[in-house]
Amino acid sequence: MTEQTLIQKILATAAGKTEEGVAENEIVFVSPHMTLSHDNSAAISKTFYQITGSDGKVWNPNRIFIDLDHAVPPPDYKKAENHKIIREFVKKQGINHFYDCGSGICHQVLPEEGLVPPNVVILGSDSHTTTHGAFGAAGIPIGRTETASVWAIGETWLKVPETMKITFENYLPKDVYAKDIILDIIGHISADGATYKSIEFYGKEIDKLAISDRMTISNMSAEAGAKAGIFPTDKITDEWNNQFDFKYERLAADEDANYEQELSFDLADLTPRVAQPHKVDNVVPVEDLLRTNIDVALLGTCTNGRIEDLRVAADILKEKKIDPNVRLLVYPASRKILHQAIKEEILEILIDAGGQIGIPACGPCLGEYGGTLAPGETAISTANRNFRGRMGTRDAKIYLANPAVVSKSAVAGYITNEEI
Repeated sequence: MTEQTLIQKILATAAGKTEEGVAENEIVFVSPHMTLSHDNSAAISKTFYQITGSDGKVWNPNRIFIDLDHAVPPPDYKKAENHKIIREFVKKQGINHFYDCGSGICHQVLPEEGLVPPNVVILGSDSHTTTHGAFGAAGIPIGRTETASVWAIGETWLKVPETMKITFENYLPKDVYAKDIILDIIGHISADGATYKSIEFYGKEIDKLAISDRMTISNMSAEAGAKAGIFPTDKITDEWNNQFDFKYERLAADEDANYEQELSFDLADLTPRVAQPHKVDNVVPVEDLLRTNIDVALLGTCTNGRIEDLRVAADILKEKKIDPNVRLLVYPASRKILHQAIKEEILEILIDAGGQIGIPACGPCLGEYGGTLAPGETAISTANRNFRGRMGTRDAKIYLANPAVVSKSAVAGYITNEEI
């Protein structure tokens, strides 16, 4: 067996080929530990029945995860009807891992519920399934039709991706965050620089990156085109997994594994980064931006809606008011995070500052409800995408930044990282 990268080891296990391993670009059939979907489950269920017939049964109701998070609460009757279709499908199929409106965003809820052990394959009908690489798993996005077929037969084929190794040198300065790391990487390698590749993250001081940091980085690996973005298991992973009593072997790439590309990023001199409209790789240091007025500041989403992110915002916004021309939208990533934010009195601080608290869900990130932009408006957001039309209209501008920059900008009324 040739030396293996981390993604090769995980896929070899899922394909039942641990002894011989798998080769780059080899086609393998894998059985996932869990298959994730959300509101798009309505369309997937229709395809499923086209495959199996009207009396078809899913391959394993314990390994299908469905979470309503995209249009929550449903803003129109069509989306409400989709939710109804999904609830009926879940009941008919006896699916146990169903999370209804208000539970939170799928990529947050799945690991919170103890459904992402290390070294497994998580398949998801959402591009940000890469998030689950934060836990030492291979979170791999697939299409709706593929998801329907997995529901039916319990496996699908994948091409073993080439691997890009990224090593972090040193550690982040004060007031610089994981969001800045991944924006800097995407700005460097471009939005298609890791297309159909796995990115593996290493570094001597990587154990200073908390699970929430890793989730942000793995989540936005998708914005570089990656098929997966994986952190090897270590003491940080162990601390998270202790609450679920997972039994697993720590996996990492072999010392002489083959990488398509190896890059090193020195974090010591990193400053906050901002992705400018209308591409995620249009990245500049925040200090290089000319004064840019904003209309909306969005805190939250599956990228930066964790309690650590809300704490950063609360520290900045305590006893302050947002600019009267700015709307501050806050979307916690899950109900558990919302509860914690209430317990820590974070929500009180954000509300007193002028924030609008949304139900734990995707909110305006996908541009369909919950704070969409008007033509000509500008937003700064902790979300993962700033494509034209992403937040509701093509005639708007979206900047991406870390929670501190978003919070400071909400007070100032323009994009800034200066103390307020």
